[in-house]
Amino acid sequence: MTDNKAQYVPGHGLLDGRTAVVTAAAGAGIGGATARRLLEEGARIVIGDAHARRLKETEQALAAEFGAHNVASLPCDVTDEQQVGALFALATRVHGRLDIVVNNAGLGGTCSLVDMTDEQWAKVLDVTLNGTFRCTRAALRAFKDSGRTGVIVNNASVVGWRAQAGQAHYAAAKAGVMALTRCAAVEAAGLGVRVNAVAPSLAMHPHLVKVTSAELLEELTAREAFGRHAEPWEVANVIVFLASGYSSYLTGEVVSVSSQRA
Repeated sequence: MTDNKAQYVPGHGLLDGRTAVVTAAAGAGIGGATARRLLEEGARIVIGDAHARRLKETEQALAAEFGAHNVASLPCDVTDEQQVGALFALATRVHGRLDIVVNNAGLGGTCSLVDMTDEQWAKVLDVTLNGTFRCTRAALRAFKDSGRTGVIVNNASVVGWRAQAGQAHYAAAKAGVMALTRCAAVEAAGLGVRVNAVAPSLAMHPHLVKVTSAELLEELTAREAFGRHAEPWEVANVIVFLASGYSSYLTGEVVSVSSQRA
């Protein structure tokens, strides 16, 4: 049987001299993997997360490996416009510029529609869709004010295209992220800013295991053609591609990072 285990790809300096902001970047998920990949490609980063302790631990670990001058962090709840503004201001203050924004913050959960409360629906949409809107708006304002071109990469999901029981709020939010990405791309083109999104299927990380049943994870894994889940860094690789000059003519696109057969 063919070994489908992925091989980690080393950095190639694709983002030398660039500054990136990454939301929800604490821990071992897609955000943390993206922060690391950006650093490996030569970027300086500012990371935000609503979990202040995990964020500080992530900053310290990355700073020890890549240099404190390349890493800064600030707690950021993307449902709070002031905190979002402060995160983007920090990037300019510490690194002198802003080039890349990765909107990774999102909130899931499993609940049938008939049992879902207004509060559950609203919370998932506020973090996942409204949070992406707030950060996209802040990024576009920063690019416009500085006169610099830039790149925004949003984290969507294949459930924005495909139905999944218990995921009505999350699917609606991620479909909204896709639509936001396309509309923002049209508006941002005149500024020289590209806006794209990734749509992962199943990228395994410790937090996902805590909030998802083993049965569901087994079912989702069985749908993958490679017979395994994605590693968070495999999603991060596509984010790096979208942030780099290799995707210079892509905007308004949603790139599926998935081997799902159905």
